[in-house]
Amino acid sequence: MSDKLAIYVRVSTSEQTVENQKLTLIELCQKSGYEYDIYEEVMSTKKIRPTKELLMGKLLNHEYSGILVYKLDRFARSFPELINDVEKLLKEKIDFISYSDNLNFSTASGKLHFHILSAFADFERSMISERTKEGLKRVRATGKHIGRPMGRKDSVKRSNARYLGNKNASL
Repeated sequence: MSDKLAIYVRVSTSEQTVENQKLTLIELCQKSGYEYDIYEEVMSTKKIRPTKELLMGKLLNHEYSGILVYKLDRFARSFPELINDVEKLLKEKIDFISYSDNLNFSTASGKLHFHILSAFADFERSMISERTKEGLKRVRATGKHIGRPMGRKDSVKRSNARYLGNKNASL
């Protein structure tokens, strides 16, 4: 395992800059004597962050001993994403440090903070699931159709002939 840190900085739009994040994190690494590489993500979407994906692969391959971010919301766009990604890193004994949030998940108090965050994330997922199920139950009770709307293909009997040519189709 390397003793090198990965610095990850991200902005959401091309009009924003990562320079403030970079300067602060570089200064911290230099003061602490850490070697580092910088990974910049600009104009990322919720689902597509190629730089973060590349970095996660390198972290999980132990090319770095830890990751340093400016703030938790710069690393992940949602609470569940944050919890899932940090759990993967901690399981591999990779440090996760958030500068502005003053969190270091490799310390005892940092681990406690992370477990508290995880508990809240799990609670939030459970509450959303319960509310969704209750809402669906209420809608079904009114007799409304749930799912995609009926279309022309639903009212016409379709032939199964096209499936018979498929090797994987069962008769």
